[in-house]
Amino acid sequence: MAININNLGGPPKVNQASEQQAQVKQQATQASNNTQQAQHARRDSVSITPQAQKMSELQKKASEAPITDQKNIERLKKSILSGEYKIDAEKLVKNMMAFEFDLFDDE
Repeated sequence: MAININNLGGPPKVNQASEQQAQVKQQATQASNNTQQAQHARRDSVSITPQAQKMSELQKKASEAPITDQKNIERLKKSILSGEYKIDAEKLVKNMMAFEFDLFDDE
């Protein structure tokens, strides 16, 4: 191993040690910040309102409902256009009210 006795390489770098210390401190600070962020993330929570849960249930039921019967739709259209289709207003109101009560019953 050769030793430079003429100091041809210049003075030894004193700043290297302080740069390394600064890097170590910076890494430690970053690690601490990452740990704090992870702890904050664990504290965060999400809650779903009862209305949103009900909406989700209704969407699921709607997606599971049978596909529309096009023949039945055409039959109803013809009977409405010809004036043969009669609407029972009392039955319609009862069904509408039952739907509204069912929709908002869980609140």
